[in-house]
Amino acid sequence: MVSLPEELQAREAAARQRVEELQAEAAELAVRLEKARADLSRLEITRETVMQVLAELSAAEEAPEVEVRDAPEPKQASVPHGIGVMAVPPWREGLVVGVLPDVYRDIVEIVADAAGPLQAKQIVPRIGLEATTAKIEGTRGKLKRLVERGWLDEDTPGRFTLARHDGDAGRANSR
Repeated sequence: MVSLPEELQAREAAARQRVEELQAEAAELAVRLEKARADLSRLEITRETVMQVLAELSAAEEAPEVEVRDAPEPKQASVPHGIGVMAVPPWREGLVVGVLPDVYRDIVEIVADAAGPLQAKQIVPRIGLEATTAKIEGTRGKLKRLVERGWLDEDTPGRFTLARHDGDAGRANSR
């Protein structure tokens, strides 16, 4: 016959082993969950990018064609449709925010309505996106593109304002 302390010790060892097994399973599930989240994030970004490209291509097809006169014939095969299309045109006098793709237009309007500089993480929820790292980084990229093209300014790193267009050094900076 087994003594009560020995029985309790055996049950404790079995319970400890089960806890360790469950902890190992939980760690494995955490790794799998993180991989699944990363896959989901990549797919969401891909879907958004494809939708944006399709919208831009659709808008480009609807734009009136410009008559080209005396243009030399291309010597190489033409570039596939959509490659090289500039989604965010450089700002210039007389250009309105309506020429921008929807998400860029929304970003510029949000920044224009803000009382002060905004960060990407403040803009993401205002354009209807979940505040995940992927969405914030994607929006930061769009903000940087808008800065490069003269629609926005980034006076302090990571803080964006509407570009000031005051004719400085030949670069127009306002909407």
